[in-house]
Amino acid sequence: MGNIRPTYIKRVAIELVDRFPEEFDAEDYEHNKQKVEELTDVNSNMMRNKIAGYIIRYMNRGKNN
Repeated sequence: MGNIRPTYIKRVAIELVDRFPEEFDAEDYEHNKQKVEELTDVNSNMMRNKIAGYIIRYMNRGKNN
């Protein structure tokens, strides 16, 4: 079973990928963490990390279909 993420994490991640597709990498978590920090006003490190992790999952899911 996988992790169930809150809707707001998914919503922010999908919106970031749709707005800035060239800014994110489907395999580099550290790069995505930095970009999420630059492009959003998320104050919590845990929230930033969850968004960056979901971005990777979301981008890889698009490649497999």
